[in-house]
Amino acid sequence: MTLPLDAATVLQALELELEHEPVDAEQVVDGSPTTGVAALTEVDDWEVGVWEITPGTVTDVEVEEVFIVLRGHATLTREDGTQSELVPGVVGRLDDGEETTWVVHETLRKIYIA
Repeated sequence: MTLPLDAATVLQALELELEHEPVDAEQVVDGSPTTGVAALTEVDDWEVGVWEITPGTVTDVEVEEVFIVLRGHATLTREDGTQSELVPGVVGRLDDGEETTWVVHETLRKIYIA
């Protein structure tokens, strides 16, 4: 499988206007974060897209995903207590069913493969 993550795709993901919606109140721990998402393409059974979240703290139950942070800053805490600082260039992986907490310090945008 060849993924279309060339410079043009990254540039498209950075510049893409996303419509934001409030995060479900049951997931919000602090603030009034919103999220925006857009699928860019599909490769085999995988979706490649862009996702963004504004500052605040939210909890989530994840799907299987690999991602690359394009901009922003967040702290991701996994259910086992380990933390990851998410800044531009960081590559991460989320496991299906994993419970996470996202503390978003600066609007975070990532390309995901899920």
